[in-house]
Amino acid sequence: MPDLVTIASPDLTVTISPRGAELQSVTDARGDDWLWDGDPRWWTGRAPILFPTVGMSADGARFGGRRFPIGKHGFARERIFAVANSATDRVTFRLEADAASRDQYPFAFRLDVTHRLDGATLTLEAQATNLDTVPMPVGFGFHPALRWPLPRTGSASRFHHVVRFDADEPEPLREISPDGLFAPAARATPVHDNELQLHDSLFEHDALVWEAPNSRGLFFGVPDGPAVRVDFPDMPMLGIWTKPSAGYLCIEPWHSRADDEGFAGEFADKPGVVTLAPGESHRYAMALTFGVPMI
Repeated sequence: MPDLVTIASPDLTVTISPRGAELQSVTDARGDDWLWDGDPRWWTGRAPILFPTVGMSADGARFGGRRFPIGKHGFARERIFAVANSATDRVTFRLEADAASRDQYPFAFRLDVTHRLDGATLTLEAQATNLDTVPMPVGFGFHPALRWPLPRTGSASRFHHVVRFDADEPEPLREISPDGLFAPAARATPVHDNELQLHDSLFEHDALVWEAPNSRGLFFGVPDGPAVRVDFPDMPMLGIWTKPSAGYLCIEPWHSRADDEGFAGEFADKPGVVTLAPGESHRYAMALTFGVPMI
């Protein structure tokens, strides 16, 4: 593995791997790490960057009528990023197109991923830029895995933890098929009075996905105990996922999603995909604030 990059504030020390520009740890001043440790018995990911697609494709991706074998969540999470610039409290990683990426995604692009600390807040920003001479459709998602149970929750179990949304979320959720595609069927919302009570059975059939959540922020933690505040003001979709009995919860703001079952259209027509003109960029961002009281 490439050498990790470390950034720090008075409240947090964060390490990031150039492989995938992926967070590896988020440690507070008491020495507690709030990020999942990538235990291979469950899931080796920690906070992968999803680019240029999110989720599964029904039969590859189609660009201008040609099919390309793009994999689940794209390829950025497996690639080595260069360090474009860095300071004590921030670092920007950069990935650009090459022959291998063009086999899956036939565009010249630049993807910059920045991790920035301000006290107990870690902001993740990404900017996708079209360096090509033709329009470039792009999907993107964040996928951070937080420990479940969180540090400093004492005797509270996993099942004392909740997700508290900023707004009510009454809309039903789409079912996800065994092959990771969106099925036509819907399930009733598990959110009641803005709150999702966490338990393993929620995730027996993959992630919970809000295609158009009312909220642009939430808390994850223990009522009357420590929590993580998650803000995603410009990300139109949200996934929440774990494997039943695993020690993490992924809170995933997205700007695209998996295909519907049977989808055979152009990649540019997928929900959430942004098409960039030559020279145009699009910014994606989320922020995590650690150790705050739940409101």
